[in-house]
Amino acid sequence: MDINYLVNILLFVFVGWFVYKRVAPVKSLRNLTDEQLRGKLKAPENSTLIDVRETHEYSSGHIHGAINIPLSKLKQSLTEIPTDKELILYCQSGIRSKQAAKILQKQKYKDISHLSGGIASWSGKKIRGNG
Repeated sequence: MDINYLVNILLFVFVGWFVYKRVAPVKSLRNLTDEQLRGKLKAPENSTLIDVRETHEYSSGHIHGAINIPLSKLKQSLTEIPTDKELILYCQSGIRSKQAAKILQKQKYKDISHLSGGIASWSGKKIRGNG
């Protein structure tokens, strides 16, 4: 067995592990469909909807009632996030919202859901701007 073959196998394993960690299910994170999220938005006092995309993505179109806390600023913004409500996270495709959920779980947040497939799976109206 030559060294190139071994390096290629190790590289393949590393890339596979990296991809898996990005898309793997997050323990105790509830996945919401578009329809399930619509139901939860009918009682907005029970939850906080957080868009974890960057500010320019948020202003290009977001779900009504969402607050923007980019994943890149999540750890510094924990004081803005209530601990007594369900947190519903979303991003563009669902990957960053899973990462955000992991961060929040480490900070002892318990009641967390995310929009499966992100805003790309949202069939409802999107609000433009920062309002």
